[in-house]
Amino acid sequence: MTAITDWLQQNLGIPLPIQGRLLSSILVVVILWLSRKLLLAVLRRRVSDIRARYRIRKTSLYVVVSVGTIIIGRVWFEGLQSLATFLGLLSAGLAIALKDLVVNFAGWAFILWRRPLEVGDRIQIGDYRGDVVDLRVFQFTLLEIGNWVEAEQSTGRIIHIPNGMVLTAVLANYSKGFKYIWDEIPVLVTFESDWEKTKRILSEIIEVHGQKAAKEAKHSVQQAGEKFLISYSKLTPIVYTSVADSGVLLTMRYLCNPRERRATAQEIWEAILEAFGKCDDIDFAYPTQRFYHNVTEGKSEARAEPPPN
Repeated sequence: MTAITDWLQQNLGIPLPIQGRLLSSILVVVILWLSRKLLLAVLRRRVSDIRARYRIRKTSLYVVVSVGTIIIGRVWFEGLQSLATFLGLLSAGLAIALKDLVVNFAGWAFILWRRPLEVGDRIQIGDYRGDVVDLRVFQFTLLEIGNWVEAEQSTGRIIHIPNGMVLTAVLANYSKGFKYIWDEIPVLVTFESDWEKTKRILSEIIEVHGQKAAKEAKHSVQQAGEKFLISYSKLTPIVYTSVADSGVLLTMRYLCNPRERRATAQEIWEAILEAFGKCDDIDFAYPTQRFYHNVTEGKSEARAEPPPN
């Protein structure tokens, strides 16, 4: 051992005190690394929940890095005053030279403190939408949804977003507070169709497919109301009536789980197609061109007078 220290001092110019601090630092790193590896090995055997394993893995990393930084700092700096002075100067330098990294670190601290998003949440931040699959010190990761894929289903792309964006961009969270979204399906039928009968059919369909989510949403609204000023007087599905250029527009409005939006819409549309297929007095409308002769067509009292001979 003495031969090694003498060689380091003579050939590399590392004095004995520095060698002792280097050895202590290496031992601290190795012990903390082995401790975390042991913890993760036990974790893999005893914890089956993926989310719990992810949280423990991330938390253990933060704890190990923090403890290691404090211990190694105490090894290299005598007393807290000199350590605080060094950290102050280092922070000032980093704030100037690494502005973006500092902003991203501040964003990470904000995420941990206020929790506007967590791993597993579905969010939209700026122009990006997706499910949060990872959260790190300088960035978080989304599994993208939407874009060229309809009904907000996954595209399969991974998007890495700097944490500082949560401080400057608008963030929408599908999973926080009120955990359901309102969705609408417009159904356009011709003016000649029996629109009242159509509305009854649509009301029955939306009642079947939207009632379950409405019941579950009541409890979600009560929980959200404790934190946010969220108040809905009506959560049950409803069908609204309006008139469009090509026919009578009946809009089905209902609550659904954000991740089940496309599947729910598919079930509703299949039920609509099946019901309309049994009715001879209901037709879908679409943009068409029609020539209307106001002398011979329409209601008798609303027709124009025929031109004189």
